[in-house]
Amino acid sequence: MSRNYRLLVENAKQVVLICNNGEKFLTKMGMQNLCIIENGSVVIGTDGLIKAVGPAETIRAQYSESSFERVIDATGMCVLPGLVDAHTHPVWAGDRVHEFAMKLAGATYMEVHRAGGGIHFTVEHTREAGAAALLTSLSGRLARMQRAGTTLVECKSGYGLELQTELKMLQVIQEAGRSLPIAISSTYCGAHAVPKGKTVAEATEDILRVQLPRLKELMSGGRLRVDNIDVFCERGVFDLGSTRAILQAGKDMGLNINFHGDELHPMNSAQLGAELGALAISHLEEVTDEGITAMAEAKTAAVLLPTTAYILRLPQPRARDMLEAGVIVALGSDFNPNAYCCSMPIVMHLACVNMRMSMPEALAAATINAAFALGRSHTHGSLEVNKQGDLLVLNAARWEHLIYQLGGHQEIIRYVIIRGNVVHDNDKTLGL
Repeated sequence: MSRNYRLLVENAKQVVLICNNGEKFLTKMGMQNLCIIENGSVVIGTDGLIKAVGPAETIRAQYSESSFERVIDATGMCVLPGLVDAHTHPVWAGDRVHEFAMKLAGATYMEVHRAGGGIHFTVEHTREAGAAALLTSLSGRLARMQRAGTTLVECKSGYGLELQTELKMLQVIQEAGRSLPIAISSTYCGAHAVPKGKTVAEATEDILRVQLPRLKELMSGGRLRVDNIDVFCERGVFDLGSTRAILQAGKDMGLNINFHGDELHPMNSAQLGAELGALAISHLEEVTDEGITAMAEAKTAAVLLPTTAYILRLPQPRARDMLEAGVIVALGSDFNPNAYCCSMPIVMHLACVNMRMSMPEALAAATINAAFALGRSHTHGSLEVNKQGDLLVLNAARWEHLIYQLGGHQEIIRYVIIRGNVVHDNDKTLGL
């Protein structure tokens, strides 16, 4: 047995495991009763995986002869799993700060869209931008997310709406994943909007006949890794028939179905997703009772985005109804030019206040359930042996401070650790 390890985090006042029986997700009471060790320690091996987590005395006795590359004394602090952001659009060029003023003055999302703003504004700028510039801006955004505690993030394409720009975005996402510590789940979202001058039928045909076949070629040749397929299923965007055809084609290529549904109008997207075996559906502000039941039965995760409802002044997603029905509820920041938020702690706070989730539910939704929504809950989302050694050390005596202190994550998060390596050390932190 190896005697050398990468990291020991010892004597933490609380170690929040989330779960400890290999659960792939939590629902209902499981989300309320998180697994927490008082006065605990965590050991991470040189392979970046968790080797032990338990009471500090037990770990001290078991590893008394071992050597560690680094030891962190977490006395008076809390340890949590790295946060998982299950929905972002982080690759784009062109600033849309002017649209925020329009929205504050009462313009709806679709009114901004029709005025030449919204997705189409970003598409024009992203098509013109070079890959190097996109990679630079993406890397900066991902670094901000990492500092706010995110260690696994879903990243979508979708500001190209034609083959070359969509591929450029996916390649930039892949390059960022190679060069940064943060783990990425990559999503092809070519059906994010109907390109100007095309009908829904023409846009769908282009995706099915041009974009997906080229994507399949690059994936099978090992030149491009993509994990999920996404469609914006919405009135005036992609209807149910087009959405079904695109998602099924992606599923046939081995991609996980993870799409935008029931955001602005009830479209029966949830029922469609459940029928197709979708891994996850995002938004769901307008989901019906039937849709909630279908998602609960199909074990399709609901990725709720409290930032979007907040910024667009939409009805809040019905988190409580979903939780009571046994739906797997996850959270995402929906980071994009329309909803500029890099911080999962802020997302969790909004989920608690506006969507009436409890703090344990919000944390489960931003860890194990968000990881499940990305097909990664076997490696991420909880502090269990053989999972990736991603964790946060909080300069607080109770883990709830991360959610309670709105916007306080910059002071509270002392260390962000990915695969046992400290990727952010906020040594300027003052005690609470």
